Amino acid sequence: MGQTSYDASTLEAKVQQYWQKEQTFKTIEDPKREKFYCLTMFPYPSGQLHMGHVRNYTLGDVIARYQRMLGKNVLQPIGWDAFGLPAENAALKHHVAASTWTKQNIDHMRLQFEQLGMAYDWDREFATCDPEYYRWEQWLFIQLFKRGLVYKKKSVVNWDPVDQTVLANEQVIDGRGWRSDALIERKEIAQWFLKITDYAEELLCDLDKLSGWPQEVRTMQQHWIGRSEGAEIQFKVENSAETLTVFSTRLDTLAGVTYLAIAAAHPLATALAKDNAALQAFQKECAHLQVAEAQLATVEKKGVFSGLYALNPLTGERLAIWLANFVIMEYGSGAVMAVPAHDQRDFEFAQKYNLPIRAVIAPKDGSDWDFNLQAFTAYGTVIAPPSCAGLSSEQAINQLMTELSPQNKVSAKIHYRLRDWGISRQRYWGTPIPMINCLHCGSVPVAEKDLPVILPTNITLTKPQSPLKDLPEFLETLCPQCQTPAIRETDTFDTFVESSWYYARFASYNQHNAILDDRVNYWTPVDQYVGGIEHAILHLLYARFFHKVMRDLGLLHSDEPFTRLLTQGMVLKDGAKMSKSKGNTVDPKALIEKYGADTVRLFIIFAAPPATSLEWSDSGVAGSHRFLNRLWDYCQQHKTVLKSLALENSPDWHSADKAIQGKRRELHLILQQINYDYERLQFNTVVSGAMKILNLLELETEKNLLHEGLSMILRVLAPIAPHITHVLWQDLGYGEDILQSSWPKLSLEALECDEMELVIQINGKLRSNLSVASDSTEARIKEMAVNDPSLQHHLKGQTIKKIIYIPRRLINIVLGAPNEA
Repeated sequence: MGQTSYDASTLEAKVQQYWQKEQTFKTIEDPKREKFYCLTMFPYPSGQLHMGHVRNYTLGDVIARYQRMLGKNVLQPIGWDAFGLPAENAALKHHVAASTWTKQNIDHMRLQFEQLGMAYDWDREFATCDPEYYRWEQWLFIQLFKRGLVYKKKSVVNWDPVDQTVLANEQVIDGRGWRSDALIERKEIAQWFLKITDYAEELLCDLDKLSGWPQEVRTMQQHWIGRSEGAEIQFKVENSAETLTVFSTRLDTLAGVTYLAIAAAHPLATALAKDNAALQAFQKECAHLQVAEAQLATVEKKGVFSGLYALNPLTGERLAIWLANFVIMEYGSGAVMAVPAHDQRDFEFAQKYNLPIRAVIAPKDGSDWDFNLQAFTAYGTVIAPPSCAGLSSEQAINQLMTELSPQNKVSAKIHYRLRDWGISRQRYWGTPIPMINCLHCGSVPVAEKDLPVILPTNITLTKPQSPLKDLPEFLETLCPQCQTPAIRETDTFDTFVESSWYYARFASYNQHNAILDDRVNYWTPVDQYVGGIEHAILHLLYARFFHKVMRDLGLLHSDEPFTRLLTQGMVLKDGAKMSKSKGNTVDPKALIEKYGADTVRLFIIFAAPPATSLEWSDSGVAGSHRFLNRLWDYCQQHKTVLKSLALENSPDWHSADKAIQGKRRELHLILQQINYDYERLQFNTVVSGAMKILNLLELETEKNLLHEGLSMILRVLAPIAPHITHVLWQDLGYGEDILQSSWPKLSLEALECDEMELVIQINGKLRSNLSVASDSTEARIKEMAVNDPSLQHHLKGQTIKKIIYIPRRLINIVLGAPNEA
């Protein structure tokens, strides 16, 4: 492009204009070509890219460009996860409409992505706040409603008093709202739920199919789904028609139950509290208790006796019923059987309130256990009941199931920790839930012909509460069934609904008559997904659920949305995550203006392996810029020679001298490692390999080797530093567009050599080197090693016990003691 010095700003602008003019990254379906769908979790339009964004999206871009150069039909789209509290809160703060704020931010971030050289198919861009997008989300919700996967009920929820909305359990971090950081309260309100629990077993089993996901993420989802095999046990409340149902995996401890514990919000507790001030006070205290299991495990155990007793279905013993703060309605039935001798939580509660502790399981090895010090929680040998004495815990579980099942006191049950997904949010800036509340017909879905239910956007917020309840033009409508006046639902979807199916819509982005079309089966599943591990449970689990629902609706044919998953590490500065509050942020815009996008991309890739945290280094950025300058200057130095070179189609490398052959072998050994590193997504060592190639070439003058080596380094760097490599590819006469070139081909012939250099060790210590013919036998190599003149003084008087040969690397001669026979 006519530049003699490396001026990144000018160069990159011209290359980006070229890509735009040629529509380089526009993608169309081609059944004859292997497809590759590369997607990075779409961003919330905050308005400014930070270095975490730059790392995240550069990693995805490197993968997409590499796969494109392998000859695959690559789709890499981009969109905007545009709904949610941050935009609403910012709009409230700045006295502007949330839609205006969001669109301005999108425009700004789009420009930043373009400046970074991202290879996106911009034709497919959409924002989740576009009615054309959420129209189909509302349609999908209605299909789930028709299939019985949607229901509404009153539920005790996590209430964020700052953001004035409900949060899912997954959105409560250490007892605080994941965005506001406010202490969460417990509140009962009517909520819409999706029955993700109907898919719990499949979501769990199909984790085994996700071999391309980090094991850590799969384990987190496995624990969150939490499958347990156990029993439902019926405890009749004394002098009452009530029965408490309890789930337990330890039926073998049934004879050791000494009390029952129920949640403060249990219906039985609520009924008793009407005339009991102490129970009312305890309920109020528990309403502010955090419900995450980690908090429940460490919270001080508190309880109040209800005044009621239940009967043990095995022994008939009277068991006191306590309200306890470690039992919550969201898990199981809200009631647990307490076995203090064999559960540490129950043990601590029993000690505090002086409740009985009865041991019914002993250690298998017959050792003594002091049940006054702590609970024995392992499986063991059963002491009681008499019918099971001497049996193992496992045998006793089967025995008691057989004994009590015919009496309808016990039934086998599979229990999941996973709860149904509460999707109602009491905020404005989100997708309206397409339901209508009719006095005669109840909750009725909006007629599909009337979709989308459009969210009013010409609203300037004046308070945190949603304004939808105060907008008659939105609120008032007619019931689709009886045509009488009715009221729209004013809750909006949890924004994780939008991000649970967007990847599929990218495949059918311009389909106006259906949510998806046949193109989705060409592109999905996504071949490579990139995003933070903080989404391991929320987004990734919900997307898997939605994918299976869409499959069952006949909308797509695969079982899982994402084949491979890369969870990138954080960007740190001075050992801490970058944040404005800590004053340790780095502005990507300033760096791009100073060094260029390629330098920023190169540093962010070179500084650390993708899955680990990256420590920011200003000197590292400068070093990356120096390397690109070196590459530029070296290519300019050889431009005239290489452009005028009438290169042989197949240079006779065999006739080249051994030094050239040796350098070419070294070149292809580096390429072999680079190819391996690209496939395992270890891009930092790809950059190291490129640097080795440049070091190898800088002292070289042989034209064919220079031509091959420079074409190689430019192509392996093209996914990482796309602008400079595009220009140098043209400058050196290799072609018009490096992205249209094929990936450098590894020459197996070049890797062959007549001789190989081996290390010789004696008892593991380096003693010499040995050059041998590459086709030498192992026996011949060992013979040459022991006869090497330089080793004779080490071997004299020694006994050789064995000789270890590691092919093509080393020989280790293991000696015994002097004169050892």
